[in-house]
Amino acid sequence: MRCLVAAACLALASPALAQPVPPSISVSGQATVSAAPDLAEIEAGVTTEAKTARAASEANAKAMNDVLAALKGTGIAPKDVQTSQISLQPQMTSRNNSSASPQITGYRATNRVSVRLRDIAKIGDTIDALVASGANDIGGIGFSVSQSSKLLDEARAKAMEDAHRKAAIYAQSAGVTLGAPLNIAEDGAPPIAFRRMDATLAAAPTPIAPGEQTLRVSVHVSYEIKPKP
Repeated sequence: MRCLVAAACLALASPALAQPVPPSISVSGQATVSAAPDLAEIEAGVTTEAKTARAASEANAKAMNDVLAALKGTGIAPKDVQTSQISLQPQMTSRNNSSASPQITGYRATNRVSVRLRDIAKIGDTIDALVASGANDIGGIGFSVSQSSKLLDEARAKAMEDAHRKAAIYAQSAGVTLGAPLNIAEDGAPPIAFRRMDATLAAAPTPIAPGEQTLRVSVHVSYEIKPKP
Protein backbone atom coordinates (compact mmCIF):
# COMPACT_ATOMS: atom_id res chain seq x y z
CA MET A 1 0.00 0.00 0.00
CA ARG A 2 2.79 2.42 0.93
CA CYS A 3 4.50 1.66 -2.40
CA LEU A 4 1.32 2.54 -4.29
CA VAL A 5 0.96 5.87 -2.42
CA ALA A 6 4.60 6.75 -3.08
CA ALA A 7 4.25 5.86 -6.75
CA ALA A 8 1.11 8.03 -7.02
CA CYS A 9 2.92 10.99 -5.42
CA LEU A 10 5.82 10.63 -7.83
CA ALA A 11 3.41 10.45 -10.75
CA LEU A 12 1.68 13.66 -9.67
CA ALA A 13 4.97 15.48 -9.04
CA SER A 14 6.80 14.36 -12.14
CA PRO A 15 5.08 16.74 -14.63
CA ALA A 16 6.08 19.77 -12.51
CA LEU A 17 9.58 18.45 -12.00
CA ALA A 18 9.93 17.69 -15.68
CA GLN A 19 9.12 21.25 -16.85
CA PRO A 20 12.11 22.39 -18.90
CA VAL A 21 13.83 25.65 -18.10
CA PRO A 22 13.70 27.78 -21.27
CA PRO A 23 17.06 28.91 -22.63
CA SER A 24 17.72 32.57 -21.94
CA ILE A 25 20.10 35.50 -22.19
CA SER A 26 20.80 37.59 -19.06
CA VAL A 27 21.98 41.20 -19.35
CA SER A 28 22.19 44.36 -17.27
CA GLY A 29 20.85 47.74 -18.33
CA GLN A 30 21.89 51.09 -16.89
CA ALA A 31 20.53 54.61 -17.20
CA THR A 32 21.01 58.00 -15.58
CA VAL A 33 18.79 61.07 -15.37
CA SER A 34 20.03 64.49 -14.26
CA ALA A 35 18.07 67.39 -12.82
CA ALA A 36 18.72 70.61 -10.96
CA PRO A 37 17.79 70.31 -7.25
CA ASP A 38 14.80 72.32 -6.08
CA LEU A 39 14.91 71.56 -2.35
CA ALA A 40 17.58 72.20 0.27
CA GLU A 41 18.09 71.38 3.94
CA ILE A 42 20.33 73.26 6.35
CA GLU A 43 21.51 72.00 9.73
CA ALA A 44 22.15 74.95 12.04
CA GLY A 45 22.11 75.84 15.70
CA VAL A 46 23.87 77.31 18.69
CA THR A 47 26.53 75.92 21.02
CA THR A 48 27.20 77.78 24.28
CA GLU A 49 29.53 77.16 27.22
CA ALA A 50 29.34 78.33 30.82
CA LYS A 51 30.57 77.42 34.29
CA THR A 52 27.26 75.93 35.40
CA ALA A 53 24.71 73.79 33.64
CA ARG A 54 21.96 76.33 34.26
CA ALA A 55 23.98 79.22 32.86
CA ALA A 56 24.89 77.25 29.74
CA SER A 57 21.30 76.16 29.22
CA GLU A 58 19.84 79.64 29.72
CA ALA A 59 22.37 81.27 27.41
CA ASN A 60 21.72 78.63 24.79
CA ALA A 61 17.94 79.08 25.00
CA LYS A 62 18.26 82.85 24.56
CA ALA A 63 20.59 82.50 21.59
CA MET A 64 18.40 79.83 19.99
CA ASN A 65 15.31 82.02 20.31
CA ASP A 66 17.16 84.69 18.32
CA VAL A 67 18.01 82.11 15.65
CA LEU A 68 14.40 80.93 15.39
CA ALA A 69 13.19 84.52 15.16
CA ALA A 70 15.66 85.15 12.33
CA LEU A 71 14.36 82.09 10.45
CA LYS A 72 10.80 83.31 10.87
CA GLY A 73 11.86 86.72 9.60
CA THR A 74 13.14 85.18 6.36
CA GLY A 75 9.68 83.78 5.65
CA ILE A 76 10.38 80.12 6.46
CA ALA A 77 7.24 78.33 7.65
CA PRO A 78 7.27 76.76 11.16
CA LYS A 79 6.57 73.32 9.62
CA ASP A 80 9.92 73.53 7.82
CA VAL A 81 11.94 74.04 11.02
CA GLN A 82 12.48 70.98 13.22
CA THR A 83 14.72 70.40 16.23
CA SER A 84 17.35 67.81 15.29
CA GLN A 85 19.61 67.83 18.36
CA ILE A 86 19.57 69.17 21.91
CA SER A 87 22.16 68.34 24.53
CA LEU A 88 23.81 69.53 27.75
CA GLN A 89 27.17 67.97 28.59
CA PRO A 90 29.84 68.58 31.23
CA GLN A 91 33.31 69.60 30.10
CA MET A 92 36.08 67.69 31.88
CA THR A 93 39.74 68.42 32.54
CA SER A 94 42.19 66.28 30.63
CA ARG A 95 43.99 63.51 32.54
CA ASN A 96 47.63 64.53 32.85
CA ASN A 97 48.32 61.52 35.06
CA SER A 98 46.40 58.31 35.58
CA SER A 99 45.93 58.81 39.33
CA ALA A 100 44.13 62.16 39.09
CA SER A 101 40.35 62.12 38.70
CA PRO A 102 38.92 64.34 35.94
CA GLN A 103 37.18 67.48 37.15
CA ILE A 104 34.21 69.31 35.67
CA THR A 105 35.32 72.69 34.34
CA GLY A 106 32.04 73.80 32.82
CA TYR A 107 29.07 72.80 30.67
CA ARG A 108 28.31 72.90 26.96
CA ALA A 109 24.75 73.27 25.66
CA THR A 110 23.81 72.56 22.05
CA ASN A 111 20.56 73.09 20.20
CA ARG A 112 20.32 72.42 16.46
CA VAL A 113 17.49 72.58 13.97
CA SER A 114 16.95 71.20 10.50
CA VAL A 115 15.66 73.86 8.13
CA ARG A 116 13.97 72.86 4.86
CA LEU A 117 14.11 75.43 2.08
CA ARG A 118 11.60 75.11 -0.73
CA ASP A 119 13.27 77.93 -2.66
CA ILE A 120 16.98 77.20 -3.06
CA ALA A 121 17.57 80.76 -4.22
CA LYS A 122 17.21 81.75 -0.55
CA ILE A 123 20.00 79.50 0.75
CA GLY A 124 22.69 82.17 0.87
CA ASP A 125 20.42 84.76 2.50
CA THR A 126 19.21 82.18 5.03
CA ILE A 127 22.75 81.23 6.05
CA ASP A 128 23.69 84.90 6.37
CA ALA A 129 20.62 85.51 8.56
CA LEU A 130 21.50 82.51 10.74
CA VAL A 131 25.05 83.71 11.29
CA ALA A 132 23.92 87.28 11.96
CA SER A 133 21.44 86.06 14.58
CA GLY A 134 24.11 84.14 16.50
CA ALA A 135 24.14 80.64 14.98
CA ASN A 136 27.65 79.26 15.44
CA ASP A 137 27.03 75.61 14.56
CA ILE A 138 26.17 75.01 10.89
CA GLY A 139 26.70 71.42 9.89
CA GLY A 140 26.05 71.49 6.16
CA ILE A 141 23.60 71.78 3.31
CA GLY A 142 21.71 68.96 1.63
CA PHE A 143 20.23 69.22 -1.85
CA SER A 144 17.42 67.06 -3.20
CA VAL A 145 14.96 66.79 -6.07
CA SER A 146 11.28 66.86 -5.17
CA GLN A 147 10.20 64.89 -8.26
CA SER A 148 12.78 62.13 -7.78
CA SER A 149 10.21 59.33 -8.17
CA LYS A 150 9.16 60.61 -11.60
CA LEU A 151 12.77 60.99 -12.67
CA LEU A 152 13.61 57.48 -11.45
CA ASP A 153 10.73 56.07 -13.48
CA GLU A 154 12.22 57.72 -16.57
CA ALA A 155 15.59 56.17 -15.73
CA ARG A 156 13.96 52.74 -15.27
CA ALA A 157 12.40 52.89 -18.74
CA LYS A 158 15.75 53.89 -20.24
CA ALA A 159 17.51 51.09 -18.33
CA MET A 160 15.09 48.53 -19.80
CA GLU A 161 15.75 49.92 -23.28
CA ASP A 162 19.47 49.55 -22.66
CA ALA A 163 19.02 45.96 -21.48
CA HIS A 164 16.91 45.05 -24.53
CA ARG A 165 19.47 46.62 -26.87
CA LYS A 166 22.26 44.51 -25.38
CA ALA A 167 20.17 41.33 -25.41
CA ALA A 168 19.25 41.88 -29.07
CA ILE A 169 22.93 42.17 -29.99
CA TYR A 170 23.75 38.91 -28.20
CA ALA A 171 20.78 37.13 -29.77
CA GLN A 172 21.72 38.25 -33.27
CA SER A 173 25.34 37.22 -32.75
CA ALA A 174 24.25 33.82 -31.42
CA GLY A 175 21.83 33.21 -34.28
CA VAL A 176 18.72 32.97 -32.09
CA THR A 177 15.45 34.87 -31.77
CA LEU A 178 14.96 37.10 -28.72
CA GLY A 179 11.77 36.40 -26.80
CA ALA A 180 9.92 38.01 -23.92
CA PRO A 181 11.56 38.88 -20.58
CA LEU A 182 11.54 35.99 -18.11
CA ASN A 183 12.84 37.90 -15.10
CA ILE A 184 13.39 41.58 -14.24
CA ALA A 185 15.26 42.72 -11.12
CA GLU A 186 16.37 46.20 -10.12
CA ASP A 187 19.84 46.35 -8.66
CA GLY A 188 19.27 47.37 -5.06
CA ALA A 189 17.32 50.38 -3.84
CA PRO A 190 17.29 53.25 -6.33
CA PRO A 191 19.22 56.27 -5.09
CA ILE A 192 17.32 59.38 -4.08
CA ALA A 193 18.95 62.55 -5.32
CA PHE A 194 20.52 63.98 -2.20
CA ARG A 195 23.89 65.53 -1.58
CA ARG A 196 25.34 67.17 1.50
CA MET A 197 28.06 69.78 1.48
CA ASP A 198 29.89 71.65 4.21
CA ALA A 199 28.86 75.19 4.99
CA THR A 200 31.36 77.63 6.37
CA LEU A 201 30.56 80.70 8.44
CA ALA A 202 31.52 83.93 6.72
CA ALA A 203 30.85 87.62 7.16
CA ALA A 204 30.52 88.17 3.41
CA PRO A 205 27.39 87.07 1.49
CA THR A 206 27.46 83.29 1.23
CA PRO A 207 27.72 81.97 -2.36
CA ILE A 208 25.93 78.69 -3.02
CA ALA A 209 26.27 76.48 -6.10
CA PRO A 210 23.59 73.72 -6.04
CA GLY A 211 24.84 72.13 -9.26
CA GLU A 212 22.93 69.16 -10.68
CA GLN A 213 21.77 65.86 -9.23
CA THR A 214 22.20 62.54 -11.05
CA LEU A 215 19.93 59.56 -10.43
CA ARG A 216 21.12 56.11 -11.53
CA VAL A 217 19.19 52.88 -12.13
CA SER A 218 20.57 49.44 -12.95
CA VAL A 219 18.32 46.54 -13.93
CA HIS A 220 19.04 42.85 -14.59
CA VAL A 221 16.86 41.15 -17.22
CA SER A 222 16.69 37.58 -18.50
CA TYR A 223 15.15 37.11 -21.97
CA GLU A 224 13.89 33.87 -23.43
CA ILE A 225 15.66 32.85 -26.63
CA LYS A 226 14.40 30.53 -29.37
CA PRO A 227 15.96 29.01 -32.49
CA LYS A 228 15.39 31.06 -35.60
CA PRO A 229 12.62 29.62 -37.81
